[in-house]
Amino acid sequence: MESVKMEQLLEKYFDGLTTLAEEKELSAYFSSAYVAPHLEQYRDMFGYFKAARLEAPQQELKALPKNRTINITAWLSVAASVVVLLGVGSYFMLQDRQPENLGTFDNPEVAYRETQKALALLSGHINQGAESVRYVEVYECAKNKSLLLQ
Repeated sequence: MESVKMEQLLEKYFDGLTTLAEEKELSAYFSSAYVAPHLEQYRDMFGYFKAARLEAPQQELKALPKNRTINITAWLSVAASVVVLLGVGSYFMLQDRQPENLGTFDNPEVAYRETQKALALLSGHINQGAESVRYVEVYECAKNKSLLLQ
């Protein structure tokens, strides 16, 4: 009977629907000497949670000043608004123009060469963008290291 109740509580726990009292009940059940054999696999998980609660933090984290987070949020919202306005404006500006030459070719060999040129140009731009991403990754790594040292 009790194992059925614990199975239901485990299901609620994994769905994120348990209350603190139910989680304490689960923790007490898996800390006890008797655990149903088919639920034995969860004993280590709840034991880890109990040990982690008792563990003290090794490094004290400093909270960011409130003003800084508000400023970042304000700048992000301004930047997002500018991007949206630029996107909408460019859409309406380019909507009136109709292309005259759609790039059609009568000769398949010429079409093939032009396609190769276009794809080579696109590949160059993508590779350049990928290099820029690498610089951002190096910056992020350095920033994270410096934050950990503080």
